Amino acid sequence: LLRKTTMRSFCIAALLAVASAFTTQPTSFTVKTANVGERASGVFPEQSSAHRTRKATIVMDGKANAIRDRITSVKNTRKITMAMKLVAAAKVRRAQDAVLATRPFSETLQSVFGGLIQRLGGESVDLPLLTEREVKKVTLLVITGDRGLCGGYNSFMIKKAEARFNELKKNGVEADLILVGKKGIAYFERRGFPIRKKYETGQNPTAKQALAIAEEVSSTFLSGESDAVELLYTKFVSLIASSPSIRTLVPFSASDITAKGDEVFQLTSESGQFGVERTELDVAAPQEFPNDMIFEQDPIQIVNAILPLYLNGQILRTLQESVASELAARMQSMQSASDNAGSLAKQLNLEYNRARQAAVTQELLEIVSGASALE
Repeated sequence: LLRKTTMRSFCIAALLAVASAFTTQPTSFTVKTANVGERASGVFPEQSSAHRTRKATIVMDGKANAIRDRITSVKNTRKITMAMKLVAAAKVRRAQDAVLATRPFSETLQSVFGGLIQRLGGESVDLPLLTEREVKKVTLLVITGDRGLCGGYNSFMIKKAEARFNELKKNGVEADLILVGKKGIAYFERRGFPIRKKYETGQNPTAKQALAIAEEVSSTFLSGESDAVELLYTKFVSLIASSPSIRTLVPFSASDITAKGDEVFQLTSESGQFGVERTELDVAAPQEFPNDMIFEQDPIQIVNAILPLYLNGQILRTLQESVASELAARMQSMQSASDNAGSLAKQLNLEYNRARQAAVTQELLEIVSGASALE
């Protein structure tokens, strides 16, 4: 009899211990004996309130606690990456507005230039920025970003610039670099490449910054230190794609200036998803000058004065497009990071629930085994 009473008491104590593992409330499980003649309605007066305020099961297991901490860390990281994506989207809109703001000036410049070329007719235009020379040395103007966390944006541009530099060296042509962006500067400085000039423009390029770069490019070409300047930048295609591009910046080609159209992009959002609409713009019509119009200066001198302005506009537009490409790459990178964090959090939740269930099952098995051993 004594042995049965002891075993019954041990089982009751074990059940109370298991019940206490499911709540942090000290009075969540109470026992009250009803008096003779009273109804037993108040035997468990606090059970329902304790159930409503019951927290997660405290699993006394190091593995489960480590998984729970990691879940919290992953969810916090996902919040950060989503916030960075939205910040990049806002900056893309600002870059888009900057491109649209420069359109009237570039259209007018192209129109005036085309009209002056038509006015000159078949007359040969001998201007320094339009004169092609035998290429013995090339200067590469490389535009990269100032920050990381943007996928392969910087690495693609750096690899293309390095490949172009090695190609020129292999063909017996000297080359040096004009670098824009901290990432490109850090990479090429560590490897001892010949660097002519370095610039840091940030994520909001201005006409003043573009003017400084344009003056360096034009002085390098006009002084004869370089026979051509090639521009390497990332062409903005869409939010999920960008294309590292290379083209000759100077000397100019009069036909390219007058026959080259333009395109603008506009960031859109639909059902919570971002997108880009691209619009192809026609070439600006040449401005018509009457035959009896007398210019105070010679038209060739006017064209010569317009070319530096055109160079400045091209560099500013390229800087803006590179910034847009960087921000779009960052948006895509942060979206991928957020998706991966969500998937990882779900997987960790499953592992945590399995570990929690295994710990509770183990405790119950120990109780049952202990009770069986006393029989």
